[in-house]
Amino acid sequence: MMNPLELPFDTDEMLAGLKPWIECESPTWDAAAVDRMMDMAAYRMATMGAQVERIPGRMGFGGSVRARFPHKDMGKPGILISGHMDTVHPIGTLDVLPFKREGDICYGPGLMDMKGGNYVALEAIHQLARAALETPLPVTVLFTPDEEVGTPSTRDLIEAEAARNAYVLVPEPGHDDGGVTIGRYAIARFNLRTTGQPSHAGARLKDGKSAIAAMARRIIEIEDMTDEDCTFSVGVIHAGQWVNCVSSSCAAEALSMAKKQEDLDRGVERMLALQGTQNGVEFTVERGVTRPVWRPDTPGTAKIFEIAKEIAREIGFEMKGRSQGGGSDGNFTGAMGIPTLDSLGVRGEGLHTLQEHIKVDSLTERARLMAGLLMRLT
Repeated sequence: MMNPLELPFDTDEMLAGLKPWIECESPTWDAAAVDRMMDMAAYRMATMGAQVERIPGRMGFGGSVRARFPHKDMGKPGILISGHMDTVHPIGTLDVLPFKREGDICYGPGLMDMKGGNYVALEAIHQLARAALETPLPVTVLFTPDEEVGTPSTRDLIEAEAARNAYVLVPEPGHDDGGVTIGRYAIARFNLRTTGQPSHAGARLKDGKSAIAAMARRIIEIEDMTDEDCTFSVGVIHAGQWVNCVSSSCAAEALSMAKKQEDLDRGVERMLALQGTQNGVEFTVERGVTRPVWRPDTPGTAKIFEIAKEIAREIGFEMKGRSQGGGSDGNFTGAMGIPTLDSLGVRGEGLHTLQEHIKVDSLTERARLMAGLLMRLT
C-alpha cells in the first residue's frame, strides 16, 4: 500500500486550483458573495464523488455546504473537517491585494485565513482516493459562512455535526513553525450604544449631549480594564451623519478574551456593570456571541496530537502544540470534549491585512499532514 505521505501533491496544481477560490471574494456580510464561494466548493466536492448538501443560510448570512465522502461505513462516527469560507476582506480587495505568486510566497485575500487550508484538505482527500487508499473512518467536510463574526448563525450546525463524529480537524492557518492548536481562549463580543441629545452644533452646541463624545470616553474606560487575565478592545464604531449636528446615537462593538472561562465570566460582569446614564447620556451593553474555552488538556485531543507529531517527524519537522487566542470553530467542538486538532492549514503571515500571504512550500507539507491524519485516525 502506498504511503500517504508520498502522495504526488503538486504545488503548481494546487495554486492553479486556489486561484479562482481567492478571486471569488467572500466577505462575511455579503451573503450572495459567500454563496458563490460555497457553489465553487460544492462543485469541487461533487466532482470528487461526495454526497453534497447545500444548507440555506439564516440571520442574513450565506449558506453552508456539507459533503460526505464515499466510505463503506458511511453514517458511522468518523472525521469532521470543519472550515469557513467567509473572509474579513470586502469586495474590491483584489484591486490592492491580487492573487499573485512571488517566489516562495503567494498573496491573496483569504488565502491564509482560511481558503488555503480548506483547499489543501480537499486535495488530501482527492489524492487518497486517486491512490485507492480508503481512510479507516468516513470523512465529512462542513464549510460555513460566518466564522469571522463569531459564528452566530451556524454554531449549532457545527456542534450537531461534530457530535456525530469521533474527531474534528480544523484547517485554520498553521503556526509559523508548523505547529498546531490544541486549545483556544474564551472570547466574548459586546454591542455598545450611547444615546444622547441632538442639537445644532453651531448655533446651540450646549443644548446637545454628544453620544460620540460619551462613547469615546467609554472606549478608553473599557480598554483600560485590560489586565493579564482578561483583555478588552473596541474594534468597530459607527456614528454621525452631519458635522453640524450633535450626535444623538453612537454604536460600537467590543471584544474580550481570557485564557480561563472564569476570567471571561468576570470580564462579562464588568462590561455589563458599565451600563447606566452619565451626564445625560445613556450607555447600554448587549452581550454578543461567545466562544467557550477549549482546554488544551482534553484527553482525546492529546491522543490525536501525538499522532500528528509522529506524522510531522516523518515529514521532516518537529510539531509543537499550543493553546492560543484568536477564536475558531474549534472552540465549540473542543469545548464539547470532542477530540479536535486546529491550525492544520497553510502557513503564512498577514492574515486579516492587505499583506495576507502564504508560504508556498506549506501547501504540500499540510496536504501530507492532513492525508496522514485521515489515514491514521481510527
